[in-house]
Parts: sequence; structure tokens; C-alpha cells
Amino acid sequence: MLVDRARSEGLQLTGEGGLLQQLTKRVLESALEGEITDHLGYEKHEAAGKNSGNSRNGTRAKTVLTDVGPVEVRVPRDVAGSFEPQIVKKRQRRLTGVDEMVLSLSAKGLTHGEISAHLAEVYGAEVSKQTISTITDKVMEGMAEWQNRPLDRVYPVLFVDAINVKIRDGQVANRPIYVVMAVTAEGTRDILGIWAGDGGEGAKYWLHVFTELKNRGLDDVLMLVCDGLKGLPEAVETVWPRTIVQTCVVHLLRNSFRYAARQDWDKVAKALKPVYTAPSEDAAVERFGEFQDAWGRKYPAIIKLWENAWAEFVPFLSFDVEIRKVICSTNAIE
Repeated sequence: MLVDRARSEGLQLTGEGGLLQQLTKRVLESALEGEITDHLGYEKHEAAGKNSGNSRNGTRAKTVLTDVGPVEVRVPRDVAGSFEPQIVKKRQRRLTGVDEMVLSLSAKGLTHGEISAHLAEVYGAEVSKQTISTITDKVMEGMAEWQNRPLDRVYPVLFVDAINVKIRDGQVANRPIYVVMAVTAEGTRDILGIWAGDGGEGAKYWLHVFTELKNRGLDDVLMLVCDGLKGLPEAVETVWPRTIVQTCVVHLLRNSFRYAARQDWDKVAKALKPVYTAPSEDAAVERFGEFQDAWGRKYPAIIKLWENAWAEFVPFLSFDVEIRKVICSTNAIE
């Protein structure tokens, strides 16, 4: 299970302990399992392997350097010692070009045929189409198992945000990859899944994502933190009616600066701080009134932005300061 202990700097995408590093490990090990299956001619634990003259003989640990950091993989062995892995060759210490495939695959952004084509490019002409097909099946199976694994019945907090990643789909382009991360009842952080988008997602898209999570066993969420993604609150209301939706305060501040001249950014930030650090909602209303008196004439768009987001902004003000720090932002994902 891909679970990271809560870290003060948040969950990393790359590097030691990062999401991509863990998913790369799963893809590589699935591919290696496909390789040895093709080499031996039978599946693990299959009756056809009995008295076949060769069989699996455990695994050995090996660390390879990848685009997403060092990854330790378990490389399978055979009794005869004739198995020569190709995706991670013997004595090979560096492996590049797997990050795009891993992220696309785990986000369901590539078809079975596209994964086969990518693996064929990785393995080269010396590997047969049948071998590529066997490896592809194992890789798809491993990632599908991760994306569809059972979830806890209740999570105190869910964070939803997008990570923009360059992905090759005919041509290289930025594509939003939506990450749903949970804080568990035990205090750990768990990536529940990742989904590829095209930037135009709405209520129907989020209803699909949340229904998928519910079908995996997630019955209730106490609070969901997001960045004002279009249609998301309506989808949450449909799937988990009692869930409190909290907008990311950091994103709200960033969006405010879009409507202000650069020379006023520090002043606007200082004037807004009493609003989001207010001891209560009533106090926040008063402080926002003061901000409106000071800046409303010059920057009416900022006032409108906060008024439109107010219902999703104020829920975290009902909690203690320690809890506010956890639930006021999606920066844990960033």
C-alpha cells in the first residue's frame, strides 16, 4: 500500500519517498514479472511449471537511478540462472524515460496499445511482440490493482488538486493530473488515486471520480479541501452530502494578486491576513469589511472573488489553530 508518513514539507511528487518513485517501482517490478513469465513460459504458481526444468527462485534487491530519483526494485531470479532481465539489465544502474509512462499509465491516460508501443520503444527490437504483450499485461494489471485497491470507510480530510505535467500524447504538452490525497484516521497521508484531465473538467467529471472512490469503500469524508475546481462542490454534495468543502486559502490569496498591481501585492497580502487569521467567522466578516473599505474601490474584482468563495472559505475558522494549518491549503500535494 502506497502510504507515506505525514511530512512537514508535504507529499513529494519526485525524489526520495515521492509518489512517482513509488509508482515507478510498481511498474518496473510488474514489467520484470512479465519478463520472467515470458522467459519461463508459465505464470507464477501455474501447474504448467511443475517439472518444466526451470522455475522462479525468489528475487534480489537492486537500486537504479531514474528520472524521479533512486528506486529499489526486486528483480526476479530463476533456478537455472538463465533469466536476463531487459528493462533493468544486470549491472545497469541508471534508467531514464520512465516517468512520463508511469504517470500517464497510473492516471489511466494511456491505452493498452499505447503502453505496448511505449514498452516496445523501451525494450528495443530484440524483444518479440509476444514478450511485449506479456509484459504490458503485467504492467496494466499492477497499476489497475493500485488504482482500484479498497479504501478506508471514512477519512477525516481529502485534498484535491492538480499537478501540471508534460506528457507525450502525439506531441508533448502540459496536462493536468488530478491527485486525491487523504489524511487517514491514524494520521498518515495516502494517495487514493490520480486521474488525467484536459483542463475543462466539470461536475460530471468530479462525480465520476468521487463515485469511483465511493465504490472502492469510501462512505464518508468529513472535509474536502480543494482549489475552487469547477463543478467539484456540486459533485461532493451528490456523493457525500454531509462533507464540508473548504477552499484552499493559499490559492485564494494567489488568485487575489491577479487583480492587483504588483507594487500593491505586499499591501494587499498584509490587509487580507487579518481576514484568514481571524478567531471566528464573525471576526473575519468584520476584518473583510475593513479590507473592502480600504481596497474595494481600487480592486473590486478582489472583493467579488472573496465574496464568491466565502461559503467555502470560512469552514476552517471553526477549528483550532493547529488543525487550521492542516486543512486551510492543498499545498501538501504541491
